[in-house]
Amino acid sequence: MHEIRLELARDHEMPEGSARRGYLFRAPLDGEGYLDKNAWRELAERCAVTRFWDGAVTELGTLVLRADGQWVFDFDPADDADDEPGYRFGSHVFQVGEYVSILEHDGHERTFRVVASKALPQGD
Repeated sequence: MHEIRLELARDHEMPEGSARRGYLFRAPLDGEGYLDKNAWRELAERCAVTRFWDGAVTELGTLVLRADGQWVFDFDPADDADDEPGYRFGSHVFQVGEYVSILEHDGHERTFRVVASKALPQGD
């Protein structure tokens, strides 16, 4: 398991990006830094996500691999409308300095930079 921190990359709203807007999540990564879907199947209940957004309520959820192969941050299992899909998360490397995009539940796709990715001790 790894703990990965994503922070908002620069965009038209935030030309410098923001360390106060992003996600902190736990996920199994393979040896190259890709999401490991086989390990996820065994560890899904430990794949928590926290969405932090300056001025908004912090949201807690889970990283989910849908039956169609799409990875999403799910903040309410009873409501798919709040799911936030990661754009091609399955083919992105989660290493510091890499960029990923997320379609947030407000309908905006935003780009985030991986600012931390650390292996967690066994059992964490």
